[in-house]
Amino acid sequence: MPRSMAPPPSGEFSIRLTKSFGTTKTSSTPVSLRQKLIISNHPGQTPTEKTEIIGEPNRSANVKITNHVGKENQTILTKEGQIQADDVNTLLDLVKQLAGFPSNPNEDIYGFDTRIVLSTFEVQWDNGEEIEGDEGKNPTEENKQTFKDVSDSIQSLARQTAR
Repeated sequence: MPRSMAPPPSGEFSIRLTKSFGTTKTSSTPVSLRQKLIISNHPGQTPTEKTEIIGEPNRSANVKITNHVGKENQTILTKEGQIQADDVNTLLDLVKQLAGFPSNPNEDIYGFDTRIVLSTFEVQWDNGEEIEGDEGKNPTEENKQTFKDVSDSIQSLARQTAR
C-alpha cells in the first residue's frame, strides 16, 4: 500500500534530491523495499550526492548538500547556505511541473539515477514512491526532459548558494 505524504506544517516545504535512485545498476530486476534498505546501507551503494532545501514560501530557505566521496563513498563533505526568497518562489513554481508525473518505487523510469522528493503545500510527489492508480505508467519523453530540467535547476541553485 502506498505511503501517503501529508503537506508539511505551517507552509514549510522540503525538496530533496538524491543522486542515486537506490537500485543497483547491474540488474534490471525490480528491487523490493527490504532490498532497497539493504542496498542503501551497503557502503558501495551510498548515494553520491544529497541535496535538501527546507524553508517557507516568500522567505529564504536553508540548503544543504552532502557529497559522499572516496573509497566506497565513506568520506562525507557537507556544504550549507541560504537561498534568497525570490529564488525560493521561483523554485517552488518550477517544481510544480512534476505534480502528477508517473513514479515507480522499483525502477528509475526517468533514467537519470536521480530521486526527487517534493513536500510542499501544493505538491507532494516522489519519483521513487508507488502512487495508487499510477501502476504501469511510463513517463513521456517530455516528462523525462522536464524531470531533468527541474533536477538540474535544483542542483544548480543549491551549488550556487551552498559553501
